[in-house]
Amino acid sequence: MINILIADDHAIVREGLKQIVAEESGIKVVGEAEDAMELFELLKIKDTNIVILDINMPGKSGLEALKDMRKDYPKIPVLILSMYSEEQYGLRALKAGASGFLKKVSAPEELVKAIRKIVAGGKYISSDLAEKLANTLEEHRNMLPHELLSNRELHIMCEIGNGKSADEIADDLSISIHTVYSYRNRILEKMKLKSNVELTQYVIKNKLIEI
Repeated sequence: MINILIADDHAIVREGLKQIVAEESGIKVVGEAEDAMELFELLKIKDTNIVILDINMPGKSGLEALKDMRKDYPKIPVLILSMYSEEQYGLRALKAGASGFLKKVSAPEELVKAIRKIVAGGKYISSDLAEKLANTLEEHRNMLPHELLSNRELHIMCEIGNGKSADEIADDLSISIHTVYSYRNRILEKMKLKSNVELTQYVIKNKLIEI
């Protein structure tokens, strides 16, 4: 039996994932978490074969939770789910120790296949992401400006590009609005951009979000 923990702050997403695997033999969801704190409480008490982890969660992000899992539960593989660009977040997730990356829109068709492959010891990524990974091995590859941002900075940049207000971002991430503005100013400085409009144009041009 493959025992799964799902960590996603949206109940409707968790329910959808459970429905996808409900009729699959040998796969069972043994726990659900809304955030990283709940996830680690469940990991203490549940016999888990794989964690399905959303990147965008309140408080500690999925990538931050992944980093902690690699220290505390190194043998439990993690499949990262995201609504954001696999080209950028997929690379970061794999470098952080994920065993696979799957866009949420692809979950109905690919989730079960991804789970089985990862639990069997493999990695699960799309062909596009595999090509991107290969490109990173080029010795003199020029990095794009957003690739120099931290995971949290990139996350907030994508949220701004998605049209979210500072209040909404602060609420989603359980941080203060002052902290959001500090991140935004740092992002604009690093990216050499002047406004949220220019930032949004950059995000869309580089396909960091789905539109």
